[in-house]
Amino acid sequence: MEALSPAKMQAQLQRSLASLKLVSRLLSHELHAQSSSKSLNLSRDAVLEIQTVIDLFIEEASRRPNTTAAADSTLLATRSVN
Repeated sequence: MEALSPAKMQAQLQRSLASLKLVSRLLSHELHAQSSSKSLNLSRDAVLEIQTVIDLFIEEASRRPNTTAAADSTLLATRSVN
């Protein structure tokens, strides 16, 4: 498998983060919409949206098993320069 360029790794990271931001926004919306009580009631649609985003994130992450190692080595290289 070929090594990913830093630009491609950055783009993949941005897509992954976008998925997590979507989950965060869905949960935040529910928290604000139901701010008067201590318990939350999620609609089936909200749960389905959250589950779909998480499943897509898992699929994307599992298709790229070497990305983590490459990202770790990039982080280590960056830390040693600073």
